[in-house]
Amino acid sequence: MTLIGHYVDGKRTTGDSERRADVFDPATGRRTGRVALAGAADVAGAVEAAERAARGWRDASLARRTAVLFAVRELVHARRDRLAEAITAEHGKVLADAAGEVQRGLEVIEYACGIASALRGGFSENVSTEVDSYSLRQPLGVVAVVSPFNFPVMVPLWFVPVAIACGNAVVLKPSEKDPSAALLLAEWFTEAGLPDGVLNVVNGDKEAVDALLDHPGVRAVSFVGSTPVARYVHQRGSLAGKRVQALGGAKNHMVVLPDADLDLAADAAVNAGFGSAGERCMAISALVAVEPVADALVERIAARIGRLRTGDGRRGCDMGPLITAAHADRVRSYVESGIAAGAVPVVDGRDVTPDGDPGGFWLGPTLFDHVTPDMSVYTDEIFGPVLSVLRVGSYDDAVELVNANPYGNGTAIFTNDGGAARRYQHEVEAGMVGINVPIPVPMAYYSFGGWKASLFGDLHAHGADGVAFFTRGKVVTSRWLDPRHGGVNLGFPTQT
Repeated sequence: MTLIGHYVDGKRTTGDSERRADVFDPATGRRTGRVALAGAADVAGAVEAAERAARGWRDASLARRTAVLFAVRELVHARRDRLAEAITAEHGKVLADAAGEVQRGLEVIEYACGIASALRGGFSENVSTEVDSYSLRQPLGVVAVVSPFNFPVMVPLWFVPVAIACGNAVVLKPSEKDPSAALLLAEWFTEAGLPDGVLNVVNGDKEAVDALLDHPGVRAVSFVGSTPVARYVHQRGSLAGKRVQALGGAKNHMVVLPDADLDLAADAAVNAGFGSAGERCMAISALVAVEPVADALVERIAARIGRLRTGDGRRGCDMGPLITAAHADRVRSYVESGIAAGAVPVVDGRDVTPDGDPGGFWLGPTLFDHVTPDMSVYTDEIFGPVLSVLRVGSYDDAVELVNANPYGNGTAIFTNDGGAARRYQHEVEAGMVGINVPIPVPMAYYSFGGWKASLFGDLHAHGADGVAFFTRGKVVTSRWLDPRHGGVNLGFPTQT
């Protein structure tokens, strides 16, 4: 049985802790390995390695940093199929989806290759007589990244390339459910020329996360996960004096207006609702149909679901399994709860016949109609292939429903009315908005993040916000004296 360890100071290690967890292939239900769970001592060793490396890396030229990132980009691009296979083997998402995840991560690496432009400061000459002022952005030191199971490559790459390009050293704590991809990435960063210790990986659970949050050597923490844990990470990290960006959960709404192309809207709802088995923080889980389109829209969505093939992601299927048996049972319980509450199960995913091993963690796409805002299938983030249709009478009712939700991650509107779309993007309370785009994940040079209970902290991931998060601003006021300057004056300095 393979033992998956850590990556510290340029080499693999199993660490000092003897705690272990199982790693499964979700498509078969079989255990494929064991992962070492780091304790406080293991985390401390990784942070110490990062601290040593950070002292030299912060002084590395921008040219050297970008040269390493360009080399990383080439390695990841050349080996993207291997990375996708590692994702599918431990997460379960189909290979095409895994390849798309790698591509989105590559885009952030490419953005980080241009870090020199993002780190440019400002300069003002003669702010006072023969006095100049200019601004700098400098690295923080050691930063931690805690990433979730649903995107074992893309989410680490939201943060790691930007942090490293800005001159920091990183300790990455991936999910213990699918840890192998992060270790591959760390080895490839080293192969590309990154000095030992600049990127370290510690596998673990809450004990490792708490150790990172408490360690005085960690200056900042980037986190992606559920809202309760994001709130906890933000509070504990902030109390320890760290800068924290904690991206939480979501209940993403897709509003369909009566003038929308219903075939395109149905395609989008299926793609955004059931891709990656719904295990996406940007998945559409609530479809808000503005009457009189609900009946026609539900009919179209159900027909498309009927053509989907659920099964092993290595067999060319459309949707794979859920990540663990426990999570599949949890999502299944929401289906049962929805039926008990009176929602109409148009398609019941519990009846699926998968193209895969019967021991896999299967649940097929599920479509509920006539869902009301008090039902748990609407109020809770299910994080599975469950799409709920809510019917409203007007555009204003739709906006009121969306804005009343405690989450504000992403949303989409489908319409051919430019005025309605513009009004929606202005009025809706969400951090990312799609207009006829169901999953509005921004490109790497913009920033990713939500509002309300979907984000704890002020700055979003990658883009300009990412650079701001991983650096500190400094302003220098400079006067180079010449023989004309001299004399003693105890008065308060003024600008003249």
